[in-house]
Amino acid sequence: MAIKTRITEMFGIETPIVMGGMTGVGYGELVAAVANAGALGFITAHMFESGQALFDEIEKTRKLTDKPFGVNLTLLPSINPIPYDDYREAIIASGLKIVETAGRAPTDHLPRFKENGVKVIHKCTSVRHSVSAVNKGVDVISIDGFECAGHPGEDDVGLVVLLPATVDALPNTPIIASGGMADGRSLVAALALGADGVNMGTRFCATVEAKIHENVKKKIVENNELDTVLVGRTLRNTARVARNAVSEKVAEIQRDPTKTFEDVKALMAGQRGRDNVLRDGDTDGGIWTSGQSQALIHDIPTCADLVKNIMAQAEAVRKKVAA
Repeated sequence: MAIKTRITEMFGIETPIVMGGMTGVGYGELVAAVANAGALGFITAHMFESGQALFDEIEKTRKLTDKPFGVNLTLLPSINPIPYDDYREAIIASGLKIVETAGRAPTDHLPRFKENGVKVIHKCTSVRHSVSAVNKGVDVISIDGFECAGHPGEDDVGLVVLLPATVDALPNTPIIASGGMADGRSLVAALALGADGVNMGTRFCATVEAKIHENVKKKIVENNELDTVLVGRTLRNTARVARNAVSEKVAEIQRDPTKTFEDVKALMAGQRGRDNVLRDGDTDGGIWTSGQSQALIHDIPTCADLVKNIMAQAEAVRKKVAA
């Protein structure tokens, strides 16, 4: 079944399925596999030490696919300066035309992207921020419900309300549904609620081509909808992460409102999660992000099989609803 939406038309992709940027996961091999499967994947820029290193990853990915793909720029404050301007210029120099941004609004990067015909998808967690981002000039909104892995914002609104509310507020803007999306049922439900596509993160972590340890993939399959923990709530920097010894310890410490980031800094170190968990396979070795959609993940397929299965299930659901 072919599903044509504003997203498939805008980006020249075969299916309205997106794999957004993911720290420790969004490398070229996975992005190329996603692209070859007919979906849209994003290399995660801040995993690379320089603009040149990102450019090299883009070129490497181009050797693996002739299909569209993009780069994710997550714009967050950091202890060590992140070379965002260099990343932006590397993207432009590469000729890529699709960027996904998250964190703060990409206001300072939009003029250069616009000059060079780059379309910008901005990830938001509220209707008000979505409207603001469109007013500033972004082309597409990826609206992230409370179910999502990573940062769901502080409003705690589930996607079944947040998505149509965003669609109502921005009828002329393509909207991607993010958070809790994992299968063909998710896709049909999102389209019914007005989305032009779906973003799946956790689902693409549990694929053959994802460069993370097999233990992590198996843990995602084992976990259910209760096996995530919210950390950072008292700091107003909430993150949804997999339930394990470390995340439960962080949540316990943060139940005391007098505790600061310094009290959990060592436990929450991103490098610890990337090295101990994603690389070495110790699923209790650090914080790692996972969404509630893990309850819907029951296998570890190739990206090609995953996308094919999602589209087949979507067609079966569509027929069932039509009947």
